[in-house]
Amino acid sequence: MAKVSLTGSVPTGRKVAAAAAGNLKHVTMELGGKSPLIVFDDADLESAIGGAMLGNFYSTGQVCSNGTRVFVQKAIKDRFLSRLKERTEAIVIGEPMDEATQLGPMVSFDQRQKVLSYIDKGRAEGATLLTGGGIPNHVTGEGYYIQPTVFSDVTDEMTIAREEIFGPVMCVLDFDDEAEVIARANATEFGLSAGVFTADISRAHRVVDQLEAGTLWINTYNLCPVEIPFGGSKQSGFGRENSLAALAHYSELKTVYVGMGKVEAPY
Repeated sequence: MAKVSLTGSVPTGRKVAAAAAGNLKHVTMELGGKSPLIVFDDADLESAIGGAMLGNFYSTGQVCSNGTRVFVQKAIKDRFLSRLKERTEAIVIGEPMDEATQLGPMVSFDQRQKVLSYIDKGRAEGATLLTGGGIPNHVTGEGYYIQPTVFSDVTDEMTIAREEIFGPVMCVLDFDDEAEVIARANATEFGLSAGVFTADISRAHRVVDQLEAGTLWINTYNLCPVEIPFGGSKQSGFGRENSLAALAHYSELKTVYVGMGKVEAPY
């Protein structure tokens, strides 16, 4: 085996990289994330809320690129939270094979317990539980179900804002201006993904240019067609999946120079 490709956690990635170094194997890694999703006050509110929900609740939050730190500009914070709460509480939780279901169970009992422990930490550290936070009691059938959860009044220092939860837990933080939110968005060891919602496309490009992440979206979130490269930076890994960029990691570049004339040496 000459190539190792890993999708997993940062601690696992470190171990795999160390093991691969012994034989100088090629390695690409797509690791964890704590991605920022920035909503400016001129954004389409319903679209931004939809993006935040897809970026937190899709696959019951078990997606590494999820935008779990949702930064909302203060001018629209109250409207954003009110509508987000309403839409989140309307999510249909249930059996994955039921076409009416919008949110299925967690992958395991242990993972649900881990997510619930983070919810407890959020409460203990002073975040406001806007909705969710527990196990739904109306779901029939087997499965480790958990309510889609939203915290507001989250600060950058809280555990739920720093560590990857890997469950349907959204943290909403507020901000004043562009420079501030860029600095705060980048203040993390992770650099997998990021998103920006704004009607000002020039500002959108200016902001994503400064965000330290490998995969970024403007006015959408978590769309990953196979034609575009996907991957991260910093502790979120290196290398790319999808597109021609991924093929390069599984190939060896060979250089061949063909001389067409006689060789003339100075000695």
